Amino acid sequence: MKRRDFLSGAAAAAAMPAAAQQQAERKLAGLPPLKITGIKVIPTSGGRRYRWIFLKVLTSEPGLYGIGSASNHFQTHAVITALEKHLGPWLIGRDPMRIEDLWQAAHVRTYWRNGPVNNNVLSGLDMALWDIKGKRAGMPVYELLGGKARDAVPCYDHAGGKDKESAAESVQKSLEKGFRHVRVQLGNYGGGGFVPPKEGSRPETGWDGPAFDEEIYVDTIPKLFDHVRQKVGFGPKLLHDVHSHLSGINAVELARRMQPYQMFFMEDILPPEHLQWYRQIRSICTTPQAVGEVFSHPLEVTPLVSERLIDFIRCRVSAMGGITPVKKLATLGEFFGVRTAFQEGGENDPINQLAAYHVDISSTAFGIQEENAFPPSVHEMMPGCAGIRKGYLYCSEKPGLGIDINEQIAAKYPIDVITGGGAYPTDRAMDGSVVKP
Repeated sequence: MKRRDFLSGAAAAAAMPAAAQQQAERKLAGLPPLKITGIKVIPTSGGRRYRWIFLKVLTSEPGLYGIGSASNHFQTHAVITALEKHLGPWLIGRDPMRIEDLWQAAHVRTYWRNGPVNNNVLSGLDMALWDIKGKRAGMPVYELLGGKARDAVPCYDHAGGKDKESAAESVQKSLEKGFRHVRVQLGNYGGGGFVPPKEGSRPETGWDGPAFDEEIYVDTIPKLFDHVRQKVGFGPKLLHDVHSHLSGINAVELARRMQPYQMFFMEDILPPEHLQWYRQIRSICTTPQAVGEVFSHPLEVTPLVSERLIDFIRCRVSAMGGITPVKKLATLGEFFGVRTAFQEGGENDPINQLAAYHVDISSTAFGIQEENAFPPSVHEMMPGCAGIRKGYLYCSEKPGLGIDINEQIAAKYPIDVITGGGAYPTDRAMDGSVVKP
C-alpha cells in the first residue's frame, strides 16, 4: 500500500464518527421545530416479578416518541408519582432536542438534587430524549455519541454454588457458553461467611437465622478462588462481589489475600460509608476494585477516580440520571485510567441495559458489562431487546435506543406489592445487628 493511500484511509476512518454526527445535525436542522406534548408512565412486571417503570415522552411530530427507564424496584410508587405529578406537567411544550439543557433544568428544579428517586425520574426523561433524537436523525444513539469504539460489548456471566466444588463447575459452564469474564459467588449473595441458623455463640433470645461473620468470610473467599483457579487456570477473567459486607481492616486484608488469584476486579469490598479505606487497599496490594453500585451522586465516585483509588466505575445508569451523566463519568474515567462496569444485572430492565450499551460501545473507557437475559414474555413485550451471544451484547441497530414497548402487553402484567421490605433479606451478625448494605 502506498503511503499516500494509507494516510488517506486513516484520515477517512478517523473522520467517520464526526461525519456521522454532522450528517445527523444536517438532517435535524432541516426539520420543523419539535415540542413535547405529553408523557405516559408505563409500570409493568414483564410477566415475572419485575417492578419496572418506563417513561414514554410524546412529541408534536406524529408517531415520534421516546422511551426511557425510570425503574426503581424498591421505591416504585414514589417514582411513578414524581413522573406523573411533577415532571410531566413541567415538560409540556419544551423542546426535546435540547437534551443537555433539559437535563440540567430538571436536575435543579427539585431544589434538592440527586438521590435514587430524583435520578430515576431524570433517567427516564434523559433516555427518552436520546431515543427521540436518534430516531429523528435516523441513527442509533451510539452514533450520536461518537460512533463505535469496539465491535460489540463483552459481558461477564454469573456463576456460583453452595461450595467451592460446585462453584468451579458453574464457572466451567459459563466458559463453555462463550464467556471470558465470570463473576463467582459462594453460598448466600455476597458469598460465604455465614454461620448456619441456630449455630454458634448467640444471645439467649433474638436472631437465630444465618449470621454473617467477617473473619470467616475473609478466610473462605480466597480458598474458593484458589480452588477455582486450580480447575480453570488463569485464562478466564474472574470477578467477585463482596456486596459492601466488610468493615475497613477486613476489606484491606481480603484484598491483600486475593492478589495471587489475579482478579479482574473485586466489587464493592467496602460500604459507601467507608470509602476512605480504599487508600489503604491501594497502598498494600494491586487487587482491582470496582465501586459504586449503590451510588446515586456522581461526586461520590469522582474522588475515587481522580485519586486513582479504584479501577472500575460500577454505577447503574438509571440511578445516576441516564445517558447524559454517565457519558461524562466515562470520560472522567478515561482521563484517569479508570474503566466502566455499569451495574445492569438483577432486576434491571431492557431499556436500561441498552442505555448502558450505547455508552459502552462508544467509549474508550469501557471495561465490562454485566450480563442480563430476559424471559420470552419480555422479548414479546419489548421488541428490540439486546441479545447476548457467546459473551457479547448486541443491539438491534435500529434508530434511537433500538427498542420499543407494546403497551397492551405491558398492561397485562401489573406490578405487585413488594414483599420483604427491602432490596435483599437483611443480613445480620451473631448478635442480631444489621450487616450492610
